[in-house]
Amino acid sequence: MPSIRSLRPAVSAFSTSDELPHSLPGRGAHFGNVGYVGKGGVDTVTQYDCVIVGAGPAGSSTAYHLARQGATVLLLEQAALPRPKPCTGALSPRVAEWFDFDFAPALANTVRQVRYTWKLGDEIISELETQEPIWIVRRDTFDQFLAEQAIAQGATLHDQTPVAGVEQVDGRWHIHTSRGTYQARYLVAADGATGPMSGWLGLESAKPRAAAVLELPTPLPPDKAALNFEFGLLKSGCLWCFPRDRDTVMGGVTLLGKQTPNFEQTFATYAQDFDLTGGDCQVHPVRLWDGHRKLHTQQALVVGEAAAIVDPLSAEGIRHGMYSGMKAAEAIAAALAGEPDALAGYTAAMHEWGDNMQWAQRIASVFFRVPGLGYRVGIKRPTMTKRMGQLLAGEIQYSDIANRIIKRLTTGFIPGRS
Repeated sequence: MPSIRSLRPAVSAFSTSDELPHSLPGRGAHFGNVGYVGKGGVDTVTQYDCVIVGAGPAGSSTAYHLARQGATVLLLEQAALPRPKPCTGALSPRVAEWFDFDFAPALANTVRQVRYTWKLGDEIISELETQEPIWIVRRDTFDQFLAEQAIAQGATLHDQTPVAGVEQVDGRWHIHTSRGTYQARYLVAADGATGPMSGWLGLESAKPRAAAVLELPTPLPPDKAALNFEFGLLKSGCLWCFPRDRDTVMGGVTLLGKQTPNFEQTFATYAQDFDLTGGDCQVHPVRLWDGHRKLHTQQALVVGEAAAIVDPLSAEGIRHGMYSGMKAAEAIAAALAGEPDALAGYTAAMHEWGDNMQWAQRIASVFFRVPGLGYRVGIKRPTMTKRMGQLLAGEIQYSDIANRIIKRLTTGFIPGRS
């Protein structure tokens, strides 16, 4: 039976007199393999201020911030939590500023060293000169942890509950699921790169690009236990390899062009650099940011990778998804409080965020045109490796350095000027 978890009655700080009364969800009901099976584990509540489809970082962030402000929130997830997710899991510690809890229990590693290579040679090793190390997370653990934080604020979670369709009737969203129909004043699509929600809402999304992840069962050798980035092996793209607490995760993505590379063969070659073998290659779609889009419609928003928020240069997505969730919660809370243009304000806020992604896209278009030259005149410069670390940590933005980077890269194309 699909599992339910809730820690309080669904009584909204925003409730209006025309809403039907809420009944008490089952306290302590079974959630994956966590907690215990409580009595009354059947959710009789069918109406919420907001229903969020997808319990990834974006969806759970939305649920956390919205429930924290007193809204009644239902978080739906089609899989059983915890569930695996193809993701290499690098995350800026900057996200801690947006939440009021300690992320330490959800981290698989922290890393302060960065290692770059060009076709497995021309190695550069740099220590991050940042306030905090970069975090590495396992998505099964991390996503469950975030969902539990939302639950602690009062959100209700139903995992193993796929959504079959949505429709708007008399100013309310009807969300049809495998366990029945729920109603909500507001709806959030957080169903990732492959989810149907954006299409159902009539919102255009970016075309998916090919990416891949390989999990290797053994740790990295001590001399290479860093944030490893490889340029040159993957045409028009990048490979990376990160150390976790007890194993290794490798990833790759093409950032330009339309080709789908042979990731399995490329990973096998890259793994030789670390004397690692084994693991299963998982190819999956990723939606890179590729321009400003409308991210809201009538009483609905789209967040996370469903909104194409993945960095078009670094392929970072978790932090940006969490940011979009926080901004979505702010907008819905304002709408519930009566602000008429609150949802349009969410699109505007994400467009402002996207202005920084435009610079990332421009850098990628220059760097990956001639990546060998880009590596020589860009990555190998000590100031560049320092700035790259600051970008990874979220301490600076692309807009702070993009003009200098692009000038340096384009000047390098001129003979005698590099």
